[in-house]
Amino acid sequence: MIAVLDAPSNLGLRPPREDHEPGVRRLARALRGHGILGRLNAEDAGRVDPPPYVFGPDEETGYLNGPGMSDYSERLASRVGELLDTGRFPVVLGGDCSILLGPMLALRRRGVFGLAYLDGHDDYSPRRDPAAWAGRLTAGGMALGLVTGHGPDALADLGGLRPYVAEENVAHVGVQREPEDHELADLAAFDSSRIRRFPIEYVREHGADAAAEGARAHLEAAPIEGFWIHLDADVLDQSVMPAVDSPNPNGLSFEELTSVLTTLVASPRALGFHVGIYDPELDPDGMAGAALTDTIVTAFSERSDA
Repeated sequence: MIAVLDAPSNLGLRPPREDHEPGVRRLARALRGHGILGRLNAEDAGRVDPPPYVFGPDEETGYLNGPGMSDYSERLASRVGELLDTGRFPVVLGGDCSILLGPMLALRRRGVFGLAYLDGHDDYSPRRDPAAWAGRLTAGGMALGLVTGHGPDALADLGGLRPYVAEENVAHVGVQREPEDHELADLAAFDSSRIRRFPIEYVREHGADAAAEGARAHLEAAPIEGFWIHLDADVLDQSVMPAVDSPNPNGLSFEELTSVLTTLVASPRALGFHVGIYDPELDPDGMAGAALTDTIVTAFSERSDA
């Protein structure tokens, strides 16, 4: 049975303006407002509340809200683990991408698992000048790097379980690059990693169906016990999804995302899913959130437990 769990954490993002918290903390409430619980015929698994957002750097971990995220990841992992242990398929409503640490830690505690990563960014490449970002790195923009073992112990090695997922057991769909990305980050690190990559250029040349089938085939062939699905709303093109902190000028359409997500969710090895980064504060008429909800519901309609 599908179980919807709220994880309204914005700890992995920097403030959009002075003394203002990122609005992704309202994602779960917005999607519930669009009827996602009933439309998925899901059980209400409640919520895991994050600690308060802290403005200012954290020198010890190097990441904004580092201590808070460490605590939150442990608690979210425990709740996701409870759902997995009772045969539920968790659908986790974020939140920013840093909530990924919770589910992947939960799975790592139970064995060896994989990850399907749908995102307009690689969330892996390190900053070229880390000293300039000391204490102010954002876990939302480094979530894939952290779960594959790259980062401080407080985030990437909870319980001594680094890495939570091996790079070769990850399939990434939808990354696109802009000029400033090359200036800020060492993109070669991602390109030379063992992560299976289906960038936007692959989607444009071969189609969304081929990318989805390739990602699923890679994960189903891997020596893993199952995989988690991560969806960042910024994998969508800014023309249809402007309500994100970093709008995507070359992203997927809703039709393409529906195709990719449907293929992955239908896999018998898919064990759970989360969605993040959609910001209701940037979507005053709610249209982008409604379309995102429709896409998730459509993708899950093929599952026997939906």
